[in-house]
Amino acid sequence: MLLDFNHIPYQTHSNYPAPFQLRVVGRSKQRLGDAAGLQNFGVNLVRLAPGSCSALRHWHTRQDEFVYVLEGELILTTEAGRVCLSSGMAAGFPAGEADGHHLCNQSDGDAVYLEIGDRTLGDIVHYPDDDLVAQDVQGRWQFTHKDETPYERKSE
Repeated sequence: MLLDFNHIPYQTHSNYPAPFQLRVVGRSKQRLGDAAGLQNFGVNLVRLAPGSCSALRHWHTRQDEFVYVLEGELILTTEAGRVCLSSGMAAGFPAGEADGHHLCNQSDGDAVYLEIGDRTLGDIVHYPDDDLVAQDVQGRWQFTHKDETPYERKSE
């Protein structure tokens, strides 16, 4: 299926509980995989404004992740430290490896990258720097504190 990027909406909201949402302000995603009808893996075109981060530092128990930088510079933070990624560079994060990671844009311009991940059900996401755990329950993320107490959902 050929995609028309002009008709794929940008997603700027976050599923994180309220205390964590501000940390990803400035992130926008186009869900290319969803637009193409893909079921087994997702592909997002992500734009990070200066000062924005891709996510809280995290790792997945069951889902692989891969990123490929298209434009700009991003700081990749993992358990091993920080490294600068620029256009043409990539990084992969195998499921089950407890190597918390995220990307932050500390430059003066936007950065753009592809984010690719599988959709294995029953995934659990650990956030080593924050009191947060996410669990995939029938395709929807449920967020709890590390002691398994749920975060309150805001009323809609």
